[in-house]
Amino acid sequence: MVLLFRNMKIATLDDIDLTGKSILLRIDVNSPIKDGKILDISRFKAHVKTIKELAELNTKLVIMSHQGRPGKNDFISLEQHSEILSSLLGVNVEFVKDIIGKDAKRRIATLENGEILMLNNTRFLPEENVEQPMEALSRTKFVSELRKFFNYYVGDAFATSHRSQPSIAGFPYIMPSIAGRVMQNEVSALSRAFNGHRPITYFIGGTKLDDAVKIINHLIKTDSADYILTGGLVSLLVLNARGYEVGTAKALLQEKFGHLLDNAKMIAKSNKVMAPLDVVSELNDGNVSMQRIDKIMGSPKDIGEETLEAYSEILKNSKTIVLRGPAGVIEDKRFKKGTIELAEASLKSNAFIIFGGGHFLSILEDLPPELRKKVSYISTGGGAVVYFLSGEPMPGIEALAYSYRKFFEGGDHVKEG
Repeated sequence: MVLLFRNMKIATLDDIDLTGKSILLRIDVNSPIKDGKILDISRFKAHVKTIKELAELNTKLVIMSHQGRPGKNDFISLEQHSEILSSLLGVNVEFVKDIIGKDAKRRIATLENGEILMLNNTRFLPEENVEQPMEALSRTKFVSELRKFFNYYVGDAFATSHRSQPSIAGFPYIMPSIAGRVMQNEVSALSRAFNGHRPITYFIGGTKLDDAVKIINHLIKTDSADYILTGGLVSLLVLNARGYEVGTAKALLQEKFGHLLDNAKMIAKSNKVMAPLDVVSELNDGNVSMQRIDKIMGSPKDIGEETLEAYSEILKNSKTIVLRGPAGVIEDKRFKKGTIELAEASLKSNAFIIFGGGHFLSILEDLPPELRKKVSYISTGGGAVVYFLSGEPMPGIEALAYSYRKFFEGGDHVKEG
């Protein structure tokens, strides 16, 4: 089933017969690290389906990923990563402490059908840390040295698809390339956020205001949402732009987000953008107070009861819902209620519901089991989701679409029937 991204076609595992072929698979298992150990394996679990399907086709499979950034504490080799994948898959994922050197090329050349090899951290190569146009990426030593060993490239690293780096966008420029299951599912689900059944409602909260403003601007410009509900610091930015005093948050907005204030005034004029009617504030003495937005004192930390009622009514009648960012400071249980109740209201609707990762995932355990099952899709992406939802270029996805036009448009390689 050919995948569509912004009216461009991308081949998937359903379209191409990869049986017995040599495959270069790019995944994203970049994970939080503490004291040199991986803390969360959720991204590993997401990629298992793609890897299993390719293994079952008796391919010669080589996996690559990155971990961390140069100079950071999480910039480590992928040896642990190969061990975790081996455990999840129940088969050996061999690790080689190399990427494009003699050891890597020697092992790739001798790989047997059914064997799986994992290369070392792609960002150990300086070329991988520089973003360039696709054509320039295809001429890097990284791509030039590896391309000759493989029949196909499979792009499954959605969470890094907003980066124009060799392992993401270089190989598809010169090799027949297709989307893996994570990439396919992410693009399908997030596209549905734009093109799904209406009313389409977004809840955008949290403290990442630059990201939030990007998304809201795009939603308004493209008429892609019927309602844009706000919470967290995002909502205080909107309230401030509408002339309300927002307690201690006003100084923070002016000091750290002054560059967004003019843009916020434009967003605040949209009748699609909704801000809280009341908030839960922490007062100077540490007590908590429910306050109307025209009488905010102290530090606003969550949305209030009246807001929850109004937002829940909208969510109840929505057909497509995207939840991104928390409604309050959920690290403190006193200010967790808004985020939990918004999730519950969404899951009690009959809507297609996307959890945009991050904080909304962290409150899943606070929800009744019967509601947890109703989450339609949970995104693995962080920054990539922001770029996707804000209409920004997505080099990793666009490269797969370019490859489709170059290698598959005329029917070559594509399965019959």
